[in-house]
Amino acid sequence: MKSLYSFLVMALMALPVSAQKNLSWVGTFATAAEFAGKSDLPQKTNLANTSLREIVQVSLGGKNLQLQFSNQFSKQPVEIKSVYIADSKDSCDIDAKSATYLKFNGKKSVVIPAGGIVYCDELKYDLKPLQRLTITICYGEQVPTNATAHRGSRTTSYIAQGTVKPGMKFQTFEKLDHWYNIAQINVRSKAEAIAILGNSITDGRGSTTNLQNRWPDRMALALNGGVGVLNLGIGGNCVVQYGLSEPAMKRFDRDILGQKGVKKLIIFEGTNDIGISNGNYEHVADTMIACYKVLIAKARAHGMKVYGGTITPTKGNGWFSFFHEAIRQTVNAWIRTPGNFDGVIDFDKMARDPQDEQKLKAEYSDDWLHLNPKGYDEMGKFAAKYFEK
Repeated sequence: MKSLYSFLVMALMALPVSAQKNLSWVGTFATAAEFAGKSDLPQKTNLANTSLREIVQVSLGGKNLQLQFSNQFSKQPVEIKSVYIADSKDSCDIDAKSATYLKFNGKKSVVIPAGGIVYCDELKYDLKPLQRLTITICYGEQVPTNATAHRGSRTTSYIAQGTVKPGMKFQTFEKLDHWYNIAQINVRSKAEAIAILGNSITDGRGSTTNLQNRWPDRMALALNGGVGVLNLGIGGNCVVQYGLSEPAMKRFDRDILGQKGVKKLIIFEGTNDIGISNGNYEHVADTMIACYKVLIAKARAHGMKVYGGTITPTKGNGWFSFFHEAIRQTVNAWIRTPGNFDGVIDFDKMARDPQDEQKLKAEYSDDWLHLNPKGYDEMGKFAAKYFEK
């Protein structure tokens, strides 16, 4: 009996920590991949034979990590010599002692095919909740003409010539506010993730570059880093068609269903569909609602609860008109109707001026469309209340 017990203990000790604790992959950071046109690319380099240092802020912490890199919007492969992560310090500086190289099938180098994605091998790293993390990608000779990127990083990325190793000084020769190739960071966790489908308000237009004060960031902070908060907002994005990048109806499977550990989804998108519409407001509203129904059904089929964010006011902005406001009111009434969503986050009610409900509170916005850091802080805290345990 004793020998059997000893055998079982040894067998359990031989299992990886993740298997012992029955942990699953859960997203702690994600961003929506986009096609990078000429104006969204570095102007001094095509990234060949350079080191790109990118900075993100995570939500969940963890000891075991997995990163996804995307080349989905590029027509040529991208050659990566190596990638390492490290705790971020000021600007492009890192804590070199924390630097850890990623491996891909046991190798430091990887070539991501045109239109493809890759995950790195699972690695051990002491990732703290809500911390800033750097990802340094050292590119090889072969890079695509148009990189796969996220235009609205609201965070500065830094480029240096050649391969910069962790202990070397990073001599920046170009910096820009875009992310390239990074798509997901996942951790082994018992927690769950909340994905947010949105446009520029979620992407952080009007927030402060490098201060991580978009509303999803403030929501993650209000939840004390206990939940994965995944920002899949894209500036100028629409639900149905047109707008910038692929509309929600096309990108949903990749950007939402392709995330790890998502149990809840917030859909807060539609202001661009309304703003670019030109007449026939009943048809526009009906089409938006029909598309919401499709997205809700898809998410529920994947075991997610779906929360609807009401569309915020635009009076004072050039997009405002009687007909645009009629669409917004019609769509918001449908979002608020019990049963259509599993829950409603009434951003409209939270952010509107009680003296003029078609307008944002003056202290929350600088352009009467997007919110400012104060408005985003209030949005984040407001949304977090729906997910506090």
